[in-house]
Amino acid sequence: MGGCFSDVSGGKAAVGGGGGGGGGNVDEAVDYFYRSKGLQPLYTRIELSLSASKLRDLDIMSKSDPMAVVYAKKKSGIREELEEVGRTEVVMNNLNPMWIQKINVAFHFEVVQPLIIRVYDVDTKYHNLSTKMLDLKDQDFIGEANCVLSEIMTHRSRSVTLKLHGKNRHDVGNLGSVTVHAEETIASKMAVEMRLRCSNLDNKDCFSKSDPFLRISRVVEAGSPIPICKTEVVNNNLDPVWKPLCITMQQYVTKDNPLVIECFDFNTNGNHTFIGKLHTSIQDMENLHKANAGANLVFPSSRHKDHEKVLKGRLYVDGYEEKELYSFLDYISSGFELNFMVAVDFTASNGDPRKRDSLHYMGYDSSYLNAYQQAIMEVGEVIQVYDYDKRFPAWGFGGKLYDGSVSHCFNLSGNAGSFEVEGVQGIMGAYKNALHTVSLHGPTLFGQVINQAAEIAAQSLSTNPTKYFVLLIITDGVLTDLQETKDAIVRASDLPLSILIVGVGNADFKQMEILDADTGPRLESSTGRVATRDIVQFVPMRDVQRGERSMVQALLEELPGQFLTYMISRDIKPLGIDAPRAPLPADPLILESWYH
Repeated sequence: MGGCFSDVSGGKAAVGGGGGGGGGNVDEAVDYFYRSKGLQPLYTRIELSLSASKLRDLDIMSKSDPMAVVYAKKKSGIREELEEVGRTEVVMNNLNPMWIQKINVAFHFEVVQPLIIRVYDVDTKYHNLSTKMLDLKDQDFIGEANCVLSEIMTHRSRSVTLKLHGKNRHDVGNLGSVTVHAEETIASKMAVEMRLRCSNLDNKDCFSKSDPFLRISRVVEAGSPIPICKTEVVNNNLDPVWKPLCITMQQYVTKDNPLVIECFDFNTNGNHTFIGKLHTSIQDMENLHKANAGANLVFPSSRHKDHEKVLKGRLYVDGYEEKELYSFLDYISSGFELNFMVAVDFTASNGDPRKRDSLHYMGYDSSYLNAYQQAIMEVGEVIQVYDYDKRFPAWGFGGKLYDGSVSHCFNLSGNAGSFEVEGVQGIMGAYKNALHTVSLHGPTLFGQVINQAAEIAAQSLSTNPTKYFVLLIITDGVLTDLQETKDAIVRASDLPLSILIVGVGNADFKQMEILDADTGPRLESSTGRVATRDIVQFVPMRDVQRGERSMVQALLEELPGQFLTYMISRDIKPLGIDAPRAPLPADPLILESWYH
């Protein structure tokens, strides 16, 4: 999942309970883009659940911290290439992990689809990074397994257990095994949000109280229960109250489907102490909520295999709500649109545009595209699908204008009265002309450009709440106004706006990673205000060029989630379901702050 961290807070974070089907969701923005190109293959969406057993321990002082990565093997001409499909979360200190993060794949019955599952031991120093940010070359390889998707789909239990081996099928002793379970994705949008708590839990610690968390699994006809989510850990508490969980029908299947809720005392060594469990279902949980009653946890009897000891600890459902989760495509297909805006870096660090080593060099061959042109073309081609009028605000920053003044937000077209251009080609033409009329200067400041984009987004609140704005900033260097940029982003986090930052060249982009809240806490302004939501996504062009991710995937993997977070927070529904409305209480203040 976009926000799936490898081991936030030492493995204490919740996983799979955010209403995202357990993670690894199909990227609907990418789907929509390809469909707009007339590519509509017949396929079935499949969700893969992974677990492993008896993994080889690569750590000296503790156990391995395993993560699984799934690849699809595809042919490119006469060569075979691996395309990464998805990653699980990291399970800390565990040689028998049951990953909660699911992997979504498209199953084509008429095509042989070879899969490779690789298991890595993630180094401790990377535990607070989002899993998508992990460079696999920095992690220890445990082993891999090969199978064909149709083999899993045709098995009666839709599960296969595969022996891990070294790369290229080299056997290097017993590396353990991995089990893959496949299920067809359910089309239902229904979900259940619950607030769970426990009371009188048994204390499993000697010098303090237990640190409890819950793991919820779905019981299947064949094989072990499949984990669908876990709560965060509540420290030192025998009467814990957990944050709300949102579980989709994809996860629980039906309200009567058996579930098992297990309560553990968290231990940093990965050997979590079992406290008790509850056999239940979503229907049972609803009944508990209606009756305002609790259910006793049980503990397996050591003497009688089929007997369970009833514990004094009880589970309560303080909140229960069934809701419909609308998808990105529900909004887009009903008439919502993404409005594209672009800002180009005109600072001197890009190099003299007349020289070949400049990032702005265009050359004499019309087929040659520099880094900025590549970013504009690739991003523009994707986003313009969602923008109806194809009129794009386009700015430059860090350039010295013809009158000698340095501007950090000037109209790329050169027309002081209009910042819009026609289509992606209009952006390309305006950019090319600006290189002849604007001198590269500096410093690198984002604040003014972000404020300009935010003002446009703020004005739309009262006129057209079906618009959502996407600002693309293409830059080569280090920010001079980092705090001012943070302040602008925090203010803009209340608005229908996302910011894509594409880094070109080989500069140190650590500051950009700070702005992208994937790698840490939400941004905080100079006044102490925390961003309402994450609205920034940073993509280094060099990573895309190395083929680690396609530009389409790199840019759009978080955008639908950011879009949905905004719409849900404002209770704006797709057209035809409930008329979208301009948000109430706080918005007049937001509008006033941007207008003045």
